[in-house]
Amino acid sequence: MSDFLPSLSALRAFEAAARHLSMTLAARELNVTPGAVSLQIRDLETSLGVRLFERKTRALALTPEGADYFTTLRAAFRLVREATAAITARNRGTVLNITCTAGFATYWLVPRLSRFEALNPEIDVRISASHRVMDFQRDGIDLAIRHGLGGYDGLVSERLVDDELVPVCTPKLADALGPDPSPDALAPFQLIHDVYRHDWQLWLEAAGASDADAARGPVFMHGNGAYEAMKAGLGFALMRRSFVTTELEDGQVVAPFPVGVASRLAFHLVYPGQALERPAAAAFRRWLLSEAQR
Repeated sequence: MSDFLPSLSALRAFEAAARHLSMTLAARELNVTPGAVSLQIRDLETSLGVRLFERKTRALALTPEGADYFTTLRAAFRLVREATAAITARNRGTVLNITCTAGFATYWLVPRLSRFEALNPEIDVRISASHRVMDFQRDGIDLAIRHGLGGYDGLVSERLVDDELVPVCTPKLADALGPDPSPDALAPFQLIHDVYRHDWQLWLEAAGASDADAARGPVFMHGNGAYEAMKAGLGFALMRRSFVTTELEDGQVVAPFPVGVASRLAFHLVYPGQALERPAAAAFRRWLLSEAQR
C-alpha cells in the first residue's frame, strides 16, 4: 500500500477552490494569487494522475473524482480544525453567538445550558433572544433557533423541538375547574395568548371543545408574558410540555387536561452550511440535538 501524500499546501488550495468553485476566491482566502492556486492544483492533479476540475470559460466544476476527493478532504480538514481548537482551548476562549426566541431561551435553552457549559467550559455562549430575523453574516450569528415550518432558503434546517401543546394553569385555578373537567370547562376562564395566537384554536378543536372562545383573552407578543400572566392566576396559557416539565413535576403549575395537540410549527435549528466548520458551532449543534432527543 502506497504511503504517498500530496503536499499540504496543494491540498489546501484544492479544498478552498472546490469549496468556492473559484480560483479567485480561494486565492483571497489563502492570501496568495489565483495563479499560485491554479499551479498548486495542476501539480496535485499530476501527482494523483486524475483531473479534479473541469475548466470552462469563466466557470469551474468538479469532476466526479474531484467531487469524491473534496468530500473526504473537507471532512479531514474539519477534523483537523476541531482537534486544533480542542488542544488550544485552554489558552483561548471561544465565543459562540446564538439567536432564538425569548420563549425558547427562557423555558428550554437556559435551564439546560449549564450542562453544555460543564462539557465545554472554553466556549462562551452568547444568546440574543428576539423574534427579529437576524442575518447570519451581518449580525455575526453562528446558529439560530427559529419557530416555523422549516425549509429556509439557502440554510440548513433541523427540526429540534416539536412536542405537544397543553393548557397549564395555577393549582388554585385547576381546583376551580372541579374534578375531571371537560375541555368545555374552559369557557368562563381567560385564555392567555402569546405571539402564536392561533395555537389555542388548534387545541380547542383537537380537544372537541365547543363552548370556549379561542379569540378571547389578552395577547403577549414578547418574552414570557403569557406564562407570567398564567402564574399570576389570570387564566390558562398554552405551553409545550418540554417548556414546563420542571414546573409540572414540582407542582408550580398544573396541566388539568390530558389532551395535547401537535402543531406543524416547531422549533428548528437553522444555520448556513459552512457554520459547522467552526468546532464550537459543531459542538453546540451536537449537544442541542442530544438534549432534544432526551
